[in-house]
Amino acid sequence: MRLRGFSSAAIVSTLLTIPQLSAAFYLPGVAPTSYKEGDVVPLHVNRLTPVGSQVDGSLRSVVSFDYYHKAFHFCAPKGGPKDVSESLGSILFGDRIRTSPFELLMGKNETCKELCDVKFDQSSAHFVNRRIAQGFALNWLIDGLPAGQLVVDEVTGTKFYSQGFALGRGDAKEMHFNNHYDIVIDYHEVTKGQYRVVGVIVQPDSRLSPKTGDGGAVHNAGMCGVGGLPLTLSETAETPMKFTYSVYWIPSPTAWATRWDKYLHVFDPKIHWFSLINSAIIVIFLTITVISILLRTLRKDIQRYNRLDSINLDDLSGTSAVEDGVQEDSGWKLVHGDVFRAPGSPLILSVFLGNGAQLFVMTGFTIAFALLGFLSPSNRGSLGTIMVLLYTVLGFIGGHVSARVYKAFGGERWKLNIALTPIMVPGIVFGTFFFLNLFLWAKESSGAVPFTTMLVIVVIWFIISVPLSFAGSWVGFRQPAIQPPVRTNQIPRQIPPSTTYMKPIPSMLLVGILPFGAIFVELYFIMSSIWFSKVYYMFGFLFLCYGLMIITCAAVTVLMVYFLLCGENYHWHWRAFMTAGASAFYVFANALIYWVTKLQLGGLAGSVLYIGYSALISFLFFILTGSIGFFASWLFVQKIYGSIKVD
Repeated sequence: MRLRGFSSAAIVSTLLTIPQLSAAFYLPGVAPTSYKEGDVVPLHVNRLTPVGSQVDGSLRSVVSFDYYHKAFHFCAPKGGPKDVSESLGSILFGDRIRTSPFELLMGKNETCKELCDVKFDQSSAHFVNRRIAQGFALNWLIDGLPAGQLVVDEVTGTKFYSQGFALGRGDAKEMHFNNHYDIVIDYHEVTKGQYRVVGVIVQPDSRLSPKTGDGGAVHNAGMCGVGGLPLTLSETAETPMKFTYSVYWIPSPTAWATRWDKYLHVFDPKIHWFSLINSAIIVIFLTITVISILLRTLRKDIQRYNRLDSINLDDLSGTSAVEDGVQEDSGWKLVHGDVFRAPGSPLILSVFLGNGAQLFVMTGFTIAFALLGFLSPSNRGSLGTIMVLLYTVLGFIGGHVSARVYKAFGGERWKLNIALTPIMVPGIVFGTFFFLNLFLWAKESSGAVPFTTMLVIVVIWFIISVPLSFAGSWVGFRQPAIQPPVRTNQIPRQIPPSTTYMKPIPSMLLVGILPFGAIFVELYFIMSSIWFSKVYYMFGFLFLCYGLMIITCAAVTVLMVYFLLCGENYHWHWRAFMTAGASAFYVFANALIYWVTKLQLGGLAGSVLYIGYSALISFLFFILTGSIGFFASWLFVQKIYGSIKVD
């Protein structure tokens, strides 16, 4: 069983280096490598990924391919390519990093170096031409930096590096395959004779032959076919061709610690600020509304109810007047004997809430680590790795919360609760992921997670997370149950008909859109980074949006529960969870709109993969927001019914 770069020794070494990271002079990254003149600088190759079309900006595929896929016929090093160590997150996100035959010597310019001669058969030519038409890009890593192309932002006019470079180019008639690469490397001299790589640009070109150009072989001696005819892969006959490359070293004043600044470009930052201001206004409005209810309406209700208890019951005229006023103004006290009645399917709800609490803490820690710079893009896959490991070790929280909630509901099947908490939701996620992975295997995609990697994840889950969850549940069930502030009646109260907007579906649609509005803009950039193979690094904006989303979820759900109780409907448990979780419906609907407007996937596999992964993300978002809404409502209900006197 093999997992590239992910072994017990790697885990131990990573844990041991955590204290040193906080004291490092360059926190968000890896240790720099210095080279002397003439030293070999490694060039590693990664998967080929689809990027936005140069014509209309749409994405035409979501399937990536290994660099050494047999159809591409790329030159391999002597003895075959070797795997480069990768983190767990890097593998899960589809990286397949390997060695290459390119020889780069620090400070040494070289022109028109030949790699190898190959022949494309008709089948390979058809495959590659289709990938060119879909806008695939090559991804190289030189000293850990992605090779890219220089791009100018049309809005701000700033220059930045885009990751990856085109596999080829096409016109209305035919596709041209890029078989020559001009590699331009920026280097910075740290001390005398010590150099570091601080920038990489690759300018690919399609050249029929390195010996012909715009003026014949004599005129173009050493020019490697510049200006000559482009190379077209024939789909009716074999196409011989030669791979070549040139290397140019350019001194740069850019320091090593800031070399990623060229790649991390913010497209129109005004959009992010507008989104934050818009979300903040929504949150302020909702918070003021909730506070007004708590400080005015509820306080008056509580004072009136408590005053009612102090009135002499023999004074029928005074008592009846107050009671009529109470029942007319607000009806939430009328259900005090039923509001803490156990909901339907308490076992399933408690399992969802335990996993929601686990997701909540994991998301908060992940964003905080990213905000502090621990999850730099120079540490490839660090985001995915930390998410998996955090969710695994936080199993104790999930089990504990699930057990406490289930015991508060008066549940009796505690063994089933202990078993389902670490298995049901992760099982749904893993099963869906495995099913979608079958499509990637069928397409021979590099994004297909190896079976051994999946086996390692399952082993880690059952060795670490499941025992921690069991321990959390055991501690939770041994603690006394959370007692409601009022007694529950033996006979359930009849629920009167509710108004239209308080029925389940309308209330879910009305309330769910507000938390979605708090994260809508950031969600767009996150989806663009996922599907268009871009780097997402704006964790400051994401941290603020996450906080605004939590406040919005809590506020709107508390309001909904208050109106529900005023309507004498005490079935608030599932309603609070489903109403807050309804924002996931808008997340999925937004993904479908994105699919229609930004993607042109064509085939069945690509559509199934996109919809499947979007549904998986929406499901986890449903668990997360639903749990936030439920716990906010539970605290609210405990507080208001604990403030009144009930005989």
